Amino acid sequence: MMRLKKEIPFMKYRWLMLFVSIAIVAAGLAAVAVKGLNFGTDFTGGLKFIYQFQNPVNEGALTDALRQAGLDNVVVQRFGEAKANTFIVKSEQVEGLEEGFSKPFNQAFEKAFGAGSFQMLQEEFVGPKVGKELRTKGLYAVFWAWVIMLVYIGFRFDFYFAPGAIIALVHDVLVAVGIFALLGLEINLTVVAAILTIIGYSINDTIIVMDRIREDLQKHKGMGLVEVVNKSVNETLSRTIITSLTVLFVVTVLYFRTDGDIKNFAFAMMIGVITGSYSSISMASPVFILLKQYGHRFGLGKGPAGAKA
Repeated sequence: MMRLKKEIPFMKYRWLMLFVSIAIVAAGLAAVAVKGLNFGTDFTGGLKFIYQFQNPVNEGALTDALRQAGLDNVVVQRFGEAKANTFIVKSEQVEGLEEGFSKPFNQAFEKAFGAGSFQMLQEEFVGPKVGKELRTKGLYAVFWAWVIMLVYIGFRFDFYFAPGAIIALVHDVLVAVGIFALLGLEINLTVVAAILTIIGYSINDTIIVMDRIREDLQKHKGMGLVEVVNKSVNETLSRTIITSLTVLFVVTVLYFRTDGDIKNFAFAMMIGVITGSYSSISMASPVFILLKQYGHRFGLGKGPAGAKA
């Protein structure tokens, strides 16, 4: 494995990295507060269709056709490349149409564009109660993933390492959610699956760094804590870069070669690969140093044996 000829002084700039990370998360939370999250039909309930038209049309023409048929509260979005003439249509549930709920939408398009001018590729209905339950379960899945990781790292290493790892995981998730809010991208069950995958990927990289820190603490007992952590980060950096790039190549191809839910999944993973690698250095390692140096003031004991603080 390649090794760097000269160490990069990451920990010299640990306060700057922490500040940048906090600023990015704050910007993401601001985007969520201002723009809100674009929850998909999985979480809000309602109707979702995918139509492909033979002749070029646009979102405005489709929206007008639906509203002229009395179908209000609809959202029309282009799906894929413009030349495909494919669109996603979302709407609240139409009263009394638990069965055959696509009929009024099909009739509206037939009236506006002619019979046989389009094809319905997908139809989906989720009741509002089911959507609310799925949203709650998605949040619980992310929360319990954090808790389990915290407990695992606490026992696998010690609780000086665990808080930094969890803060890094929270950082990765909030960055991804913030970018989705900023861009107005849909958040559904597929994106939640991507977020859970991000958590697993990020903690894997963080554990590699932590394991090397623990080894180096024993190996370099006369060295300062900051220097040991910086050395460990540099020793694992090449492995992090190689692993991250291989994953990033795959999800990038997925992003540019797919559409819909898979495209959003790939985009979330692209964010997660980058932030997961970054947070192991910028969040987990500096927080470990802080706890090791100042944790005794809060009754956390003397910390792990090894290098001097």
